Amino acid sequence: MTEQRKDILDMLAAGKITAEEAEQLIAALERDQAPAAAGHDARPKGKVKYLRVVVDATDNGEPSRVNVRVPLQLLRAGVRLAALVPPQALVKANASLSDSGVPIDLTQLKPEQLEALVEHLDEVTVEVDSPDATVRVFCE
Repeated sequence: MTEQRKDILDMLAAGKITAEEAEQLIAALERDQAPAAAGHDARPKGKVKYLRVVVDATDNGEPSRVNVRVPLQLLRAGVRLAALVPPQALVKANASLSDSGVPIDLTQLKPEQLEALVEHLDEVTVEVDSPDATVRVFCE
């Protein structure tokens, strides 16, 4: 029972308001609380929580599915941790990534840039179709 509802019932018990007035006040309270409760579950625009990658593929005639959900907080923490890595280690990591076919410069990755990216990801869904696979990347 909410504090406001209790106050209304206390006023009714004390004879300060009638049963009809108490009913009207409680109905008004319920109307005010319903939109607030619905809004509590709704995700505010720009507040995505997960990066999702879904791959549906056929491998040797067998259907397969990969469904990865990465918390964006993990990505944010990783970017902040990257700032603590010594520059010499970042150079080696960049070289290793480049050798593996991932041309990314970790020295240029900044938390502010990640936040800007996350803000725009809320509006983007990337879909790739090929004869044997479908890939979807989106935020939720």
